[in-house]
Amino acid sequence: MKKLISAQLVKYLESRGVKHIFGLCGHTNIAVLAELEKSSIKFINVRHEQIAAHAADGYARVTKKAAVVLSHLGPGLTNAATGVANAALDSIPMVVIAGDVPSYYYGKHPHQEVNMHADGAQYEIYRPFVKRAWRVDQAELFPEILQKAFQLAESGRPGPVLISVPMDIFSTKIEEEAFRLLDHHIQVVEKPSLDEETAACIVEKLAKAERPVLYAGGGVVLADATRELREFAEHLNIPVAHSLMGKGALPDDHELALGMTGFWGTKFINEQTKNADYLFGAGTRFSEADSSSWYDNVTFDFPKTKLIHIDIDPNEIGRNYPAEIGAVADLKKAFITLNRVAKRLYPDGIDRNEQLREAIVNYRQSLRESISKNVSSTSFPMKPERILAEVRDVLPRDAYLTTDVGWNKNGVGQQFPIYTPGSILTPGGFATMGFGSSAAIGAKIAAPDKVVVSLIGDGGFGQNPSVLATAKEENIPVVWVVMNNSAFGTIAGLEMAHYDTTYGTRFQADGESYTPDFAAIAKGYGIKGIKIESAAQFKGVLKEAIAANEPVVIDVAMKNEPVPTDGKWNINDIYSPDDDKSHVSIP
Repeated sequence: MKKLISAQLVKYLESRGVKHIFGLCGHTNIAVLAELEKSSIKFINVRHEQIAAHAADGYARVTKKAAVVLSHLGPGLTNAATGVANAALDSIPMVVIAGDVPSYYYGKHPHQEVNMHADGAQYEIYRPFVKRAWRVDQAELFPEILQKAFQLAESGRPGPVLISVPMDIFSTKIEEEAFRLLDHHIQVVEKPSLDEETAACIVEKLAKAERPVLYAGGGVVLADATRELREFAEHLNIPVAHSLMGKGALPDDHELALGMTGFWGTKFINEQTKNADYLFGAGTRFSEADSSSWYDNVTFDFPKTKLIHIDIDPNEIGRNYPAEIGAVADLKKAFITLNRVAKRLYPDGIDRNEQLREAIVNYRQSLRESISKNVSSTSFPMKPERILAEVRDVLPRDAYLTTDVGWNKNGVGQQFPIYTPGSILTPGGFATMGFGSSAAIGAKIAAPDKVVVSLIGDGGFGQNPSVLATAKEENIPVVWVVMNNSAFGTIAGLEMAHYDTTYGTRFQADGESYTPDFAAIAKGYGIKGIKIESAAQFKGVLKEAIAANEPVVIDVAMKNEPVPTDGKWNINDIYSPDDDKSHVSIP
């Protein structure tokens, strides 16, 4: 029996367990929307496609499954591109289904077609960053493409894929048997593990090392391998440092947890990784910020330090540093094998010198002391350290926190303890402004029983405030804390340090500092908005906002001060090659 592809698409998504789709309507996808109205799948309507992509990103990070975005062609697809690219660089699985012009109008330049260099080629816009982009040229091929899309998005190194569907194909009828054949195919492809011989070699080298460090990247969190990593680190008594995306792989209050490396890391942590004799990199690509722009003898010192590197993506092995042992494997399966081998070879574990544990305790104490003045400061606008400290005090250990770009990302990575693996959602590779506010929506939908707070700057929140419309319509109880310094603060501090100006980075009207009233904007969307008037007010307001179990925006004025940095970033050498400059405070 023949049925509409739009109807069979929705039925297939239901069979995969898809519960939510994020997107925005357009004349090319309304056939799908009409079918979704009859479905158990909830369509999360947004006002801008970038919001849809970021929300789907946050949703996928929490569920560990591919999220689905429904987009329109042309401007819809390009609006979503930033969010999809962000997901790609952070290895987040996502299936983007986009409407396209009618297949029989390719090249005639129908409404909103992108065809300056090739006809019917809108899908090629996504080719630089998705794992694959399909254009459906025949209706009968759609079921097979759909199955391949989900499989590719979730297998190997996860990431987004695009299916561009001409609108006439959505409204074409094909035999149901074409979709029924998909029922006989697995939905999850098994990922590679680590062989026993390689595992034994790794375990023995780490066991015999004098100063080993386990370096956790975001791949550990994505693979849901944090419990296994912890077991391995404890058994071999190895300290754990992490990249920005690996934050929380080991709880920050664990006695073996060092912290984040790189430009935004601290001298103590960078010294531990630089002076390691063996470094075990797990699920990390050794990105620029985490590696202090790959300068020798700052964060890492390869090949003096010997590198063991395991990643699901073979392209990452040796990309930035030479590896003595390199292996392609799923991190969860790899650590299961490593733990089994470690317990066989060293049943009593490894007894190492306790001095490092003591040093970690002393380091944490010294870090707290170094920021204690700002944490307790009653000045207003508030010190950013106090904002972070009070958010941490109020949040449950398992609350989800989304960040954006600036203090709310770099400061969180450095100074904000994460206690539950996977509970910090931050934009890593693409570092996209506007991510945090929308990702929080997706995280809360995926985990409705958890507290979700979004720490976001005024620049980032100002990019897509219409996320509040979705929160109101769907009653999504996220709390947004807008750290408001009336500027693109991190860039303002960078420009001031190198060029003695903040031109183009601060928000002003008539020569005076200017900021929208975000609390009033929230009220305009029908959401509770609170403007903080003193440092003493903030903590109580945040407690009440969380307890209210409704969407709330808290607008808190913040002093524009830089995140302390001990690493190195080559941008400083480019701008001021003869001076040791970085970011500075902006009055």
